[in-house]
This record gives sequence, C-alpha cells and structure tokens, in this order.
Amino acid sequence: MATASKSPSELIQELRSLVVDYAKQETVDPLKALGRYLAWGIAGSILLGVGALFLSVGLLRLIQTQTGGWFDGAWSFVPYVIVLLFAAVAIGLLVSAVLRTKKTELEQP
Repeated sequence: MATASKSPSELIQELRSLVVDYAKQETVDPLKALGRYLAWGIAGSILLGVGALFLSVGLLRLIQTQTGGWFDGAWSFVPYVIVLLFAAVAIGLLVSAVLRTKKTELEQP
C-alpha cells in the first residue's frame, strides 16, 4: 500500500492541496473567463451604442439639411420623429433577432 508509507500529516497536507487546487479550478478559473467575456461584451455594447448615436445624429442632420426647407417652421419636429421611428424600428429588429437566437438555442438538444 502506498498510503501506509506516508504520515498522517503528509496525507492531510496532500488532501488540503488537492482540495485547494480543485476549488481554484472549479471557481476561480471560470470566474476569470466570465470576467473577460463580460468585459468584451460591455466594451462592444458601449461601442455599438456610440455608433448608433452617431448614426442617428447623422441621419437627423441629413434630413434637416437636405430636404430643401420642407421641415422648417411648424414642421421642424418631423426630422426628430423620423429619427426616433428609425431608432425604434432598429431596436425592435435587434430585440427580435436576439429573442429568435435564444429560442433556437433553447430548442437544440
């Protein structure tokens, strides 16, 4: 027997080392991977949000300057409504795509 040659203190030390290594493997390492995943996700979300904001402002300025004065005076609110509707449709399409992807993932075995 291999265990008969080891003293009880060595066995306890080996068991402690094994438990600590296992705990790190099953808790700390996945948390580090999750942290990296979240960091990239948050950074991507921020960049997409800034890009969508710039796109919306660009569309607003395009409508305001290139419509030949159609939206002057009492109609000056219309470009804002158009951009708001554009943003709402874009958000709706993105949400439906995410929900469709989640549904497909849940249905697969």
